[in-house]
Amino acid sequence: MPKVTFLPANETFEFESGKLPYKEHGKPESLLDVAMNFGFHLEHACGGSCACTTCHVVVKAGQANLSEMEDDELDRVEQAADFQLHSRLGCQAVVKGDVTVNIPEWNRNYVSEGH
Repeated sequence: MPKVTFLPANETFEFESGKLPYKEHGKPESLLDVAMNFGFHLEHACGGSCACTTCHVVVKAGQANLSEMEDDELDRVEQAADFQLHSRLGCQAVVKGDVTVNIPEWNRNYVSEGH
């Protein structure tokens, strides 16, 4: 059962592959889909359609446990503020095993996260 940890909140969510209800945002079992299923807020202004960079995350561990980056995602994520070697879009990165990602400080919406 894959586990996803979101930093800096240090919240971890575990799910059974193929059993997560699809929330219609991003790709099924993407980082965004996992976050939405567990009530964890990850910005996604475009509804998870790979049209913005608000769900930008930086993979800290488990890069190999995510789907390969497709050209559309690469084109978009390269435009993200603070783009890094291990940057991904949460709506496009499908979880296949344990992964830890950091949500960049500029991308944390404390109003909608209730802080």
